[in-house]
Amino acid sequence: MVAALTASIVAPAKAGPSGEPVLTTATSASLPEVAVPELLDPNGEPTLSQDRQPVDAQPEANTDDYIPAAVRPTGDLAGMVAQLRTAEAGTHELDCLATGIYFESTSEPLAGQLAVGKVIANRTKSGGRFPSSYCGVLFQRGQFSFVHGRSLPNVPHGSKQWQTAVAVAKIVDQNLKESSVGDALFFHAKYVTAAWHAKRVASIGNHIFYR
Repeated sequence: MVAALTASIVAPAKAGPSGEPVLTTATSASLPEVAVPELLDPNGEPTLSQDRQPVDAQPEANTDDYIPAAVRPTGDLAGMVAQLRTAEAGTHELDCLATGIYFESTSEPLAGQLAVGKVIANRTKSGGRFPSSYCGVLFQRGQFSFVHGRSLPNVPHGSKQWQTAVAVAKIVDQNLKESSVGDALFFHAKYVTAAWHAKRVASIGNHIFYR
């Protein structure tokens, strides 16, 4: 009797266009007809359709469980950079900010890279004195020597230096760490002599910062 029931359960997987289970003659003679639909589908006739999921199909996982951005970085600056380091910035604006950090301070300590990123971000909030976007700040004429025309230089996205710049850009954009440069709007390398009528606020690595 157990063998007969097993044969009945698997039969609909071989059902033809009519939806009737294909059974051998011996099985049909020995099993009551009413038992088959009751075992397969208590709500009606057992059928297979195109929109019915295979037996081994699993429901789609909740994508919220796989979003790295949901994990807020913690710890000191170096720890945050390690958690956020990636090859892709994610948005065009963050790509511009990371590019500015990369070309202006890639050889600087992390605090110096953070400070350069802060200056770019501070300019976007200067109330009209500078453009209101990271890309606009970079492309403002005569402000950054690595920018020529209306395109940014190519960056080796596989390098650790670029991925660090992306991480620092995210920290700046989300305001995850304060910098000693505060609301500085300008900086230059120490080997440059600049007669600026601005207040010097900090010296980090090879740069001096002003507001």
